[in-house]
Formats: sequence, structure tokens, C-alpha cells
Amino acid sequence: MIEWLWPWAFILLPLPLLIRRLLPTANSDRDAALLVPFMEDFQTATATSSQQSGKPWLLILAAIAWLFLIIAAARPQYLGDPVELPVSGRDLMLAVDLSGSMEVEDFEINGEAVDRLTATKYVASQFIKRRKGDRIGLILFGRRAYLQTPLTFDRKTVVTLLNEAAIGLAGKETAIGDAIGLAIKRLKDEKQQSRVLILLTDGANTAGEVSPLKAAELAAKQGLKIYTIGIGADEMIRYSIFGARRINPSADLDEKTLKAIARKTGGRYFRARDTQELEKIYHLLDQLEPVEKDAQSFRPVQTLYYWPLAIAFILASIVTTLKLLGVRK
Repeated sequence: MIEWLWPWAFILLPLPLLIRRLLPTANSDRDAALLVPFMEDFQTATATSSQQSGKPWLLILAAIAWLFLIIAAARPQYLGDPVELPVSGRDLMLAVDLSGSMEVEDFEINGEAVDRLTATKYVASQFIKRRKGDRIGLILFGRRAYLQTPLTFDRKTVVTLLNEAAIGLAGKETAIGDAIGLAIKRLKDEKQQSRVLILLTDGANTAGEVSPLKAAELAAKQGLKIYTIGIGADEMIRYSIFGARRINPSADLDEKTLKAIARKTGGRYFRARDTQELEKIYHLLDQLEPVEKDAQSFRPVQTLYYWPLAIAFILASIVTTLKLLGVRK
């Protein structure tokens, strides 16, 4: 449909008629008739006057040009059909551990050994890309917790900032409680049903001002559901000058606390021992029950004023050119 941004401009349509009626006109014909001394000059003047009066289409062109000028001034614009935005209602905050232990290479991607953070980036990036219509936020934590990305529909930016994260960026230790506390702070103004935190770590709480269980209690009171992911293999072979030996690279993983955090907040605890398990976990998280929100939509707007403005300019140029040619003749 067509909409007029400034419809009041149409009140200017009769302006030329008002000016013609209110302002006095010069009676050039009478003066010219008194000054003609010879018959042939009189005939020439009469012919010129009849030619001008015989071209009413110049006046019509000028009127049409004025009409299109007023239409352009009214700022017409075309409103397209409403387009509904894909909004599922989920507000997901991801908290990713950047402590020193995340550099242990006990994961594989396409047959190549990689550290835990690289595997997390690989799987979490795919997870974020699938969250069309969700608002995603990113928290990075080590010794301290930092908000890397606030809740946003811009999934591409979240993936970019996640991939730019580096081990030790937030310190070598692990502040799980502070990460939960920061998520509570950032999600406190959101609807209770949509508050979800996905926390991934490979260790135990070794830093921070708030204990994880205390933070979980606060999260439960605020209606924040927390899904915890414990990452790291159960065993790996380490070679040294004394030969090969099997070790448990996840000995420091505090599964008890992670399970308690999930239980207190109504979430679930997941264990990721390799890349495949981590992918399965994120696919399970894809099945989180969505929360209905008010549908958001917009109508594309296309401005059209330049079309009538161009027509008015062309017609005015034609009228001006023809009048100048008539005066020269």
C-alpha cells in the first residue's frame, strides 16, 4: 500500500490559483496597442498574442508539474507486506572455561588431536549457528568471569568472538561461581521461563568470590536454569623417557558440584569425553523447550518521492524551454 509521510503538503495545491487571483496582473495588451504606429506592427503583435493564447497546453504542463511537485513533497512511500521475524523465545547464555587445563589435547577433530578449547569452539560454533531466532550471549571465565557478548540475535558475531577466545585470556584458574553470578546479573531482567545458562568446564572451582553452590541457589531463586557440561577424556596415553603410561586427564573435574548445580536449578548435567559426545550434548540442548514470546514483525518501506520529483523537473524544464523559444521568436 501507498502511505503519505507528509500528507499536509496537499493543502499547497491551490497556491498558484490563489496567487493569480490575489496579485494584480499587468495589462500589457492595452499598453502595447497604444504604442503601435503602423498597421503591420499591429498585425505582428496580434499574431504573437493569438499564438500565446492558442497554446493552453503550456499552462496544463505547468499545472501538472506543480501537481507532481506537491506529490513529491508529500513523501509517498510503499509499505510492503508484514514480514514476521523468527523468534523462538529462548535466551541462551553460554559460559566457556578458558582456564589452563583447557589446553590438554585429549580431543580429536577429523582424526587430528586438538585441545579442549578448540573442540569446544568447533562444536559450540555449530550449535550457535543453529539457534536461528534465539538470543545468544557469551561469558568467558578463568580466574575471573567476563561478559564477551551480551544477549543478541547476531549469531555471527557471537561465533567470531568465541573463536577469538584464547586459553589464559581470563586467567589460568577456574571461577565457576563467578561465571554463574555474572549470568544471573545479565539475565535478571529477562522472563523467568527464558533464562538458560549452558556452562562448560573441565575442572573444579579454584577462584572467584562466590562458591558454585551458593551461586546455584541464587540462580534457582531467580529462575535461571543451568545446564552443565563436564569436558575431558577419562584416560589418555602419555609418552615420556620412561615409556607410555595411562593417565586420567580429567582427575580435577568436579562432577559432583556440576551435578548439584544442574539439580538445584532444574537443569541437567552432561559428560563429554570426546568430540562426538560433545556434539550429541549440543544436539540435545537444541531440544530445549522454547518459550513463547510476542511475535515480532516489520514492514519493508520503499521511498517513492524521487519519481514524481523527477517528472515535475522534466515538465518544468519543457515549459521553461518552450517559453524561452517563444520569446526569442
